[in-house]
Amino acid sequence: MSYAKCYTVAYEQGCGFLYELGALRLIDRQWRRFHSVNFANLADHHFRVAWIALVIAGREGGKIDTGKLVKMALVHDIAESRTGDVDYLSRQYVTKDEAGAAKDMMEDTSVGQEFIALLEEYEKRECIEAQIVKDADNLDVDMELCEQAMQGNALRKTWQANRLLVANTKLYTETARRMWDEIQATDPDHWHAGSPKNRVNGGDWKPEK
Repeated sequence: MSYAKCYTVAYEQGCGFLYELGALRLIDRQWRRFHSVNFANLADHHFRVAWIALVIAGREGGKIDTGKLVKMALVHDIAESRTGDVDYLSRQYVTKDEAGAAKDMMEDTSVGQEFIALLEEYEKRECIEAQIVKDADNLDVDMELCEQAMQGNALRKTWQANRLLVANTKLYTETARRMWDEIQATDPDHWHAGSPKNRVNGGDWKPEK
C-alpha cells in the first residue's frame, strides 16, 4: 500500500482526527497576548475542565451521567482547533462557525455522530451535564487568573468585577458558586507547600521540636 493510500485510509478511520486533537496542545489561548505568556493551552484547558466538572458532579449529587459529562468536557472547545480561540475583545469582531468546524473534524470518525450530538446538546445548556461543564469552563478561568496573580500578573485584579458578575449571574449550579468562593480563598501553592507529606512538614527537612 502506498503512503498516500495508507494516509487516506488512516484519516477515514479517525487517526487524522486524533492527530488533530494532539495538536490542541500547540494552540495558545488568546489570553497570552495580555502579557500572560505561560497561560494554559487549549489541551490544558480541556483537561482541567473535565476534572472540575467531575468534582462539581460529585459534590452536586443526584442523577448525573458522568460518562456524558466527561465527553461533553472533552468536546466542548475542540472546534477551536480550526477556528482558533477568541478573547473578550476579539469576540466583538469575529464570527466563528464552531458547529461547522466540529462537524468537519468528526463526521467521518467512529465517534462523530455521538460527539456532534453532545456538542449540540452542550450549547443548549438544558441538561445538568451541559450546565456543569459550562460551570467548569468558567471556573477554570478563575483558577487560571489566581495562578497568574501568584506570578505577579495583574489580570485578576483587572477582571475582578467581571468575574464576580460571572459568579453571581452566570453559574448554573450551587456547587459551582460555592467553589468559586473556595477558589478565591485557596492559595494555588497550598497543594504542595501545605502538604503534610512534603519534606518540610513530614520529611527530613522537618524542624526538630
